[in-house]
Amino acid sequence: MVEQVTVFVPASIANLGCGFDIMGMAVESAGDILSMEMSEGDGIEIINRTDYDIPSSVDDNVMTPSIRAMLAAAGVRKHLKITLMCKIMPGSGIGSSAASAAGAVVALNTLLGNRFSEKEMVEFAMEGEALSSGGAKHADNVAPAILGGIVLICSYSPFEYIRIPFPDSFCAAIAHPRITVKTSESRAVLPKDIPLHDAILQWANVGGLVAGFMNRDMGLVGRSMRDVIVEPYRKQFIPGYDDLRDKLLAAGAKAFNISGSGPSVFALCEDEVKARELCSIMTEHFMSRGIFADSLVAHGDNRGARVIF
Repeated sequence: MVEQVTVFVPASIANLGCGFDIMGMAVESAGDILSMEMSEGDGIEIINRTDYDIPSSVDDNVMTPSIRAMLAAAGVRKHLKITLMCKIMPGSGIGSSAASAAGAVVALNTLLGNRFSEKEMVEFAMEGEALSSGGAKHADNVAPAILGGIVLICSYSPFEYIRIPFPDSFCAAIAHPRITVKTSESRAVLPKDIPLHDAILQWANVGGLVAGFMNRDMGLVGRSMRDVIVEPYRKQFIPGYDDLRDKLLAAGAKAFNISGSGPSVFALCEDEVKARELCSIMTEHFMSRGIFADSLVAHGDNRGARVIF
């Protein structure tokens, strides 16, 4: 007997400035849709019906290690046929690989009778992220993709997190310049040693950012979403980054930063009208440099990955 489920997984913004590898938020308006069929047998089959290329080998797809880890933990063998129907653009910096891994584990867990907890699903999805990033298991994209809202990773060993609902009044303006930034390359430029004064400032910013979200204090969020450790190195991949930040803050953005490893960038504000204005500034900025850019306005997605039929 063949069992089938279809899930939607929202896009996500990782790091949120100072929260490198430990913070992320799910956003609506973009996401993956995938269908999974489970039947007797063994093996994984992936069918791509989207406009984007995915790895030709099943072993190179981020869904595979997550699926295999879950099946092993469940102690079962099944044949899985996965059909990708809608895909976040790979390399866009808004959680494309995370959405694939998250969608796979949520769909499989549903077909297995929901035997695993949300926490366990995030840990399975991290196996896929490890493949995408060259071995680093991080949850700043997969956790919000599965759980929704804003997620703070408190510890990786043992794995522990807290979820913070995204304030209804906050809005994100996101732009994706059509340039390629590989996660592995953007991690390779990061410093191995950090001056103590930078570390102290970063810790303070993370604390202020969490407090700002929990208290729905956009001013505090804006003052705290500053990254003195990662952004100075990663901004080199985004043409005119400092100039764009100055334009957006002058236009009323409360915060601006790189989404994940880039090249997408995002700005936070308090309403959709302002977000659309900020999107126009971002697309014009990149167009003036000969780079086409997509943009979208999105509120936070507090539901996370879910079964749609």
